[in-house]
Amino acid sequence: MSTQNTGSSAQPAGSEPFIPATQSLPEITLKGTILAVFLTIILTAANAFLGLKVGLTISASIPAAVFSMGALRFFKNSNILENNIVQTAASTGEAVTSGIIFIIPALIILKYWTDFNYIETAAIGVVGSILGVIFSIPLRRVLLADPNLKFPEGVAIGSVLKASESSGSEIKYLVFGGLFGGLIEFAQDGLRVLANSLEYWTIQGGKVFGLGVGLSPALIAAGYIIGVNVSIAIFVGIVLGWLCGVPIISCLHGFDSVSTGAAIAHDVWSNNIRYVGVGAMTIGGVWTLINLAKPVYLGLKASIYSVSHLEGKGVAGIPRTERDIPIRHAFWVLAFMMILVFFLIMYFTSASLGDGNNLRYVIAFIGALYVLFVGFILASLSGYFAGLIGATNNPASGMLIAGILVLCLLLMVVFELMPGYAGAMTSLNKAVIAILIISIIGSAITMANDTIQDLKAGQMVGATPWKQQAMLVFGGLIGALMLPFILQLLFHAYGIGGVFPRAGMDHSQMLAAPQAGLMAAIAQGVFEGDLPWAMIGVGGIIAVFSIVVDEIAKRRHSRFPVLAVGIGIYLPLAASVPLVIGGVLSYICRRKSAQMKREKIVSEAQTANNQHNALLQACGLVAGASIMGVILAIPFAITRNSNALRIVSESFTPIASALGVISIIGLGVWMYRVATSSK
Repeated sequence: MSTQNTGSSAQPAGSEPFIPATQSLPEITLKGTILAVFLTIILTAANAFLGLKVGLTISASIPAAVFSMGALRFFKNSNILENNIVQTAASTGEAVTSGIIFIIPALIILKYWTDFNYIETAAIGVVGSILGVIFSIPLRRVLLADPNLKFPEGVAIGSVLKASESSGSEIKYLVFGGLFGGLIEFAQDGLRVLANSLEYWTIQGGKVFGLGVGLSPALIAAGYIIGVNVSIAIFVGIVLGWLCGVPIISCLHGFDSVSTGAAIAHDVWSNNIRYVGVGAMTIGGVWTLINLAKPVYLGLKASIYSVSHLEGKGVAGIPRTERDIPIRHAFWVLAFMMILVFFLIMYFTSASLGDGNNLRYVIAFIGALYVLFVGFILASLSGYFAGLIGATNNPASGMLIAGILVLCLLLMVVFELMPGYAGAMTSLNKAVIAILIISIIGSAITMANDTIQDLKAGQMVGATPWKQQAMLVFGGLIGALMLPFILQLLFHAYGIGGVFPRAGMDHSQMLAAPQAGLMAAIAQGVFEGDLPWAMIGVGGIIAVFSIVVDEIAKRRHSRFPVLAVGIGIYLPLAASVPLVIGGVLSYICRRKSAQMKREKIVSEAQTANNQHNALLQACGLVAGASIMGVILAIPFAITRNSNALRIVSESFTPIASALGVISIIGLGVWMYRVATSSK
């Protein structure tokens, strides 16, 4: 970043917003607000299911923009800025969800909670989401003016919004994708006539070998969205963790001779391999912080100068398209939120320390400062990533891993300095306090990520920033208040992270919640002193080599994300392999499209349109399958049986496996035809 970008406009030179600053249109309307609430709840539920299942969420902005585009066409006098406000508010469903589900389920996994406590979960979401919006205010101008930040998803959202003014045909790809994704999900996890995964493991020479693959349409579509670079890095992680790590560790440690190959493989992964992923993601997160420290500092310096320069002119001197929530108002809101954070942490620690223990004041004070300073730094990084690689690929997990490690070490120092007050605390109590504090930061950085992306789309169409920021706060409140109910429903339908609310539940349907499991393992491991540091160290070494490869790849205008390598090691095969399949499919489609363009079978405009339609189709698949997962959770929770809708017996499994493979091949062919259409 450069400190020279301190002018009055964040709009890139040579480009103008769709609606100029001199023109005003209705943005926040009653019908738009009602539609935003509905879409926020739907997208919150969909991303909660997807995130708990595989540890990934998909930016909700494009589906929200297309859905709102279709809905607002039924009303007179609707406009592009109103459409933008709807998608801005609705996209917070994904942002709030990510910040909560990546961390809070750790309390279930640690068996500290037996259910999702509504007050704590909602309060963390509300406070964190507001902080994320406030943190982003001084960042907007400098990040949006940086020519090195392309905002791939923000630009895509802006393009969809512009297209809404001339054509409504795009919505069919999103709708058909959603219907197909939901149908496959219903057949897989509801009727069970299609398999959702295949796995084969064998024991040879004292080692366990094998492989597995997931057949989820949502995950394949998610892989298509994240692209081939991330998918390759995930594949390298799969090879290192599952194809190399599992045989080696099983040979070195031995295993129970009566266990099946699959049981041994999963035991080795759970107790050893996933900590290699922890090490890789930790070093990757630290490297990210180091790598971006200077540009973030320069960006903040330029942004603060820009804000003060503009506000010195008064509101009348600021173009409509550059009016943020006034920085003075933002400061007072921030001060009030930090007071809330202090008392929220006090409330958290009272359960572990008791109301009469003075240590809770110290922890609350340190925790509030940590949320303020570390939260702002990580929110800055998150906003930068939204511009660099897009919101979906944002490595929030890696940043939070580094954040919780530092926080745990900081709290250990506090506990050592005040042994008389901390003596009665168990390692579980200490881990819980760290998890609850970092969860506030988690909500803030995912909201900052979404905020910057939406503000980029708003810049393209000519939106008023303060109105977007106000609706982001509103959407965050809706998502935070609804999410605890959704999490409770999913927990009682599927189980989370190896914890089940009742006996006899189908373990194959469990929601893995990989990030939350990781947070639980790190926090408890630090305070108990029993983290498998050797495995974490191996992961760190892998991360160092991955960083070197990534630096070489950058010179060739490519990337090898180290955090994606860690994810490939850490995720179960049923979750990681379909991401790779989707990424490879994306690469094949793009290669074929490029060939068709060279041979003049299609024009450049048609190629871009095909890729855009395929992206909408993939977004629809993710949304449809994820929403169906939430819908299925209702009968599963009511009957307390995840086989409640099953219509076939266990003997049907071979046929279901074959049909599952056929359905996914058909899905791939359909996506390929959309992406390479010559019509």
